[in-house]
Amino acid sequence: MGRTGVRLPSFCLNKIRPHVRVRSPPIQSKSDANFTDKKTENSVNGGGEDSGDGVKVIGRKIMIVVDSSFEAKGALQWALTHTVQSQDIVILLYVTKPSKQGEESSKEIAPRVAEFLCSMKSVCKLKRPEVETEIAVAEGKEKGPTIVEEAKKQGVALLVLGQKKSSMTWRLLMMWAGNRIGGGVVEYCIQNANCMAIAVRRKSKKLGGYLITTKRHKDFWLLA
Repeated sequence: MGRTGVRLPSFCLNKIRPHVRVRSPPIQSKSDANFTDKKTENSVNGGGEDSGDGVKVIGRKIMIVVDSSFEAKGALQWALTHTVQSQDIVILLYVTKPSKQGEESSKEIAPRVAEFLCSMKSVCKLKRPEVETEIAVAEGKEKGPTIVEEAKKQGVALLVLGQKKSSMTWRLLMMWAGNRIGGGVVEYCIQNANCMAIAVRRKSKKLGGYLITTKRHKDFWLLA
């Protein structure tokens, strides 16, 4: 389905670290009361245990799906300011379709894409210099399944995606069709990811804040 392992041009290699390191998932306390809500809170805000001096020693892998859209950039900014902790690893995932020119030509990313990914990594380093940031590129015909597969492969604890505002026509179509049609890439990832998946959308320029959608909450308004 999805395939990783594509090469980046040499001018960008010195800025990117391989993402093959594996760290233990966050340790979460399993209390009987409100366990599901506690699990969600830990996934978003960080679930590492404290050491004796109060310092968290276990980080998470947080995967953020990036592209050139306004929504994806907004989701990245939200994640860096609202959920990423200093001990976490941020993985910027870019999904590309397989090349039509053959398998060999698809092993290297176009310089324009590589430059964009390096700029996104620079944003992370500027905003959160203490956080380790990695880049992953996956190929797949269908974006949703490719993202879900890569998140599972990387063992991430949290998946963050940007979400566009649906048009009135699309919302009416969804209401009429019920569950008979899919809800797009973001909805697919929320429903099928093995980890906690969050869709982020800016509410408006006037009101500010973000609308957050998860498997349990839809368009929850978070002031920021």
